[in-house]
Amino acid sequence: MDTEAQHTERDPSSDTEDGSRSARVSEDTNDTRDAGDTADAGSARSTSSWRRTAFVGAACVAFLLLLSHFVMQPFLIPSRSMEPTLQVGDRILVNKLAYRFGSEPARGDVVVFDGTGSFVREQPRGNPVTGLLHDGAAALGLAEPDETDFVKRVVGIGGDRVVCCDKNGRLTVNGVPVEERYVMLGDQPSSVPFDIVVPQDRLWVMGDHRSQSSDSRDHLGNPGGGMVPVDKVVGRADWIAWPFDRWTTVQETDAFDAVPAAPAGGHGTAPHG
Repeated sequence: MDTEAQHTERDPSSDTEDGSRSARVSEDTNDTRDAGDTADAGSARSTSSWRRTAFVGAACVAFLLLLSHFVMQPFLIPSRSMEPTLQVGDRILVNKLAYRFGSEPARGDVVVFDGTGSFVREQPRGNPVTGLLHDGAAALGLAEPDETDFVKRVVGIGGDRVVCCDKNGRLTVNGVPVEERYVMLGDQPSSVPFDIVVPQDRLWVMGDHRSQSSDSRDHLGNPGGGMVPVDKVVGRADWIAWPFDRWTTVQETDAFDAVPAAPAGGHGTAPHG
């Protein structure tokens, strides 16, 4: 007997569905992989962006610190001692190159100096980390300067004889009266009489707001007689940088133009304050 071959036929639609499911699974897997790759790439880009930002920020801070250490340093004015020239809250820019190449402070210059040993005694060192952070903030003008830093006007340089006051109430330098138009209106040149000769490599400094300034006059009886060593000068105050409505240069004065140089042989017996 002939046996009739039985053929089992598959529904064509079954192949299509299987193919579609396979394609979908493949596509879903690819989509998931692509999404994961995109997320990883985004995370990597974000991390890279933060690193670049941190690097640029650190580089800017390092540049500003180097600039303030060697070239130009901002200082915050904390007191009224230099009014009206400088006011409380002013941020001045101090030119550290002004006296680096053989030049020395001149009469009339507004200078920032370290008063250690002349205006204040040596202080014991505190926490080095706290000190470093404060120095960094002060270097960027974000904090008040050290308590040993002062800003005053140079009135007498090495060899000068500075006297207060003549019969007209004016301060004299080397015998010549000085018209101090920068002094705070209503203030006397000094309520404390003195007659001193400034030693070589020293400075006699005073604030423009004489009634509010603790300066060389207040340290006449201290070691050094209130004279500031030239090598303690940080730099010359050349600009007021903040607030913006006071952005200007610190004006020079012609008050000392007529003052002669100190005599080569000195002033004889040096008077004392």
